[in-house]
Amino acid sequence: MKNKKTFSHFDTEGKAIMVDISEKEKTERLASASASISMKADTLKMIKEGSTKKGDVLGISRIAGIMAAKKTSDLIPLCHPVSLASVSINFEIEDNINTIKIICDCKLNGKTGLEMEALTAVSVAALTIYDMCKAVDREMVINKTQLLFKSGGKSGTFKRND
Repeated sequence: MKNKKTFSHFDTEGKAIMVDISEKEKTERLASASASISMKADTLKMIKEGSTKKGDVLGISRIAGIMAAKKTSDLIPLCHPVSLASVSINFEIEDNINTIKIICDCKLNGKTGLEMEALTAVSVAALTIYDMCKAVDREMVINKTQLLFKSGGKSGTFKRND
């Protein structure tokens, strides 16, 4: 008989629960996630030049993403509060397709993973870019929010292959 995978956030009766991590070992855990936001060429140019009315779009987006990672357990039901050791947000500007790729790297030494922190960070960073630029470009598209990498814990390492 094959090992059947189950969702960890439900008890045997199907009720939502917070996973008990009290018996888990502390390990170094890393997670990376990314999201992209596409826009008009003029919007991207304004962001790069720092000429938007709201100021430094990428700087504010970076701070928003870091703050979001720190607040993930307040935003996502059943996520454990974690003690983040580091969170970084970086941007790759892809001029040829008028897109900004947002990458978050998180690290901690603990009993539970931080994939949700990295995913929340890139999501809020992308939303912040949208918010700061919507006056000039309501056609922006946020897409391809994804986990890139995670390591540590019982489930081991995951690395996206595309």
